[in-house]
Parts: sequence; C-alpha cells; structure tokens
Amino acid sequence: MALVHRALFLLIFPVLTAVVSSLCWLTAGIGENAPLAHRIECLWARITLALAGVRVRADLSRLDTSVPYVFMPNHLSHFDILVLFAVLKDWNVRFVAKESLFKIPLFGPAMLKTGHIPILRENSRKAMRAIDDAAEAAKRGISMLIFPEGTRSPDPAHLGEFKIGGMIMALKCARPVAPIIITGSHAVLPKHSLLPRPCEVRVEALEPFDPSERFTLKQREQFRTWLKEHMEQAYQERKQWQAA
Repeated sequence: MALVHRALFLLIFPVLTAVVSSLCWLTAGIGENAPLAHRIECLWARITLALAGVRVRADLSRLDTSVPYVFMPNHLSHFDILVLFAVLKDWNVRFVAKESLFKIPLFGPAMLKTGHIPILRENSRKAMRAIDDAAEAAKRGISMLIFPEGTRSPDPAHLGEFKIGGMIMALKCARPVAPIIITGSHAVLPKHSLLPRPCEVRVEALEPFDPSERFTLKQREQFRTWLKEHMEQAYQERKQWQAA
C-alpha cells in the first residue's frame, strides 16, 4: 500500500500542483482577500496528503473561526505547509515564507499573486517590508502564518531557535497569536528524502493570546524566549503522547 501511495504521489502531484497554481492565479482577484483561491489551496493540500497516505488528526478546539489570528507553528517538514493548509481551511490564511519558494516556476508566482508574502531574512530592509506587508494584511482580516523557527528544525527531538522577525511581526499585526504544535511530520518527508512515507501527523492549537498584553516591541527578545519555552514544553508533551 505504501508503494501505491508513493507511485500516485509521484505521478499526480506535479500535475495537480500546476493545475492548482493556475487556478489560484486566475481566482486571486475574485472576492475580497481571495477566499476562493484559499479554498483551492486547501483542497490541493487535502488531495496531496491523501495521495501520500498521510493522515492528519487536528485539535483546533481552542480557536474561534470568526477571529483572524497570527498562527505560529513549529516546523519539521516540507509537508507542514500542506498539513496547515488542510487543517486551517476555516480561516483565510496567508503564509510568510522564505523567498526561495516564490522562485519555483508557476507555483511561486501563484503564491505571490494570491497574497502570500516572501521574506528574505538575510536582508533586513526586505524583511521589514515583509513584516509591514503582513501587518497590512492582518488589518484587512487575513490570518497570517509564520514559522517562528524560520526553517525546519534540524533535530525533531526539539524545536529550533526562534527568529526575532516572527516576534516583531506578531506584535505589529495586532492580532491574537495562536501557537500550533505539529508532531509526526518529520517522519513523512525527512531531510534528503524525495518521496513521502505514509504516517500520521497530529496538529494541536494551544490557547491563543494577545502578545501586546505581555510584551512591547522593545521586549521582543523576552517574547521570543517566552514563546520558545512555552511551545517547547507543549511539543515535548505532545510528542510523548504520540509515541505512546
């Protein structure tokens, strides 16, 4: 069965992604804040996960579907993006993602067209522009998503170091922050792997909070330390539950 899933993924995923990118490009301007494009992206994610044999169990019971959030998940695998699109279908979400993703033919321009925001952390001016773009999108009622680690954690036993840019963005967006804990996705597509492995991924949203009630922009270092410790503790607990 695993071989069947891999063969289907290899045959269908490139075509499916090309079709979805084209549809997102065409529908990006339809309706306020491109909700149709977002629904297409979420459907693409669910189909891709099914092709790969990845099962997702999500607990988002602490979240309100009427509230725009700044989602801040940990990052273990390239499949995290698909998992998050699949489970966050009830929010109009835009990713803040590394600039290299936006250079992928067809897929990258479609992401840009539909409002996802590229960030180049090595260039402070571009990084601040991305943060300002995210804050403007949040004012329009769009939920923003940024990986606070900036990239995949090199060791699935622990979360990676959090980047300060994510803290600044969360404070500037002036929306509740929803930390999200992902476990199991590192086993789907480990680094240097080309094809996914069927397995189960779990997603849980922690209690949202207003970062401005605890921290100011000048206290972004303290915010980073606190959030890393908060999410690391939750990650260790959930990781043990999944192993059991």
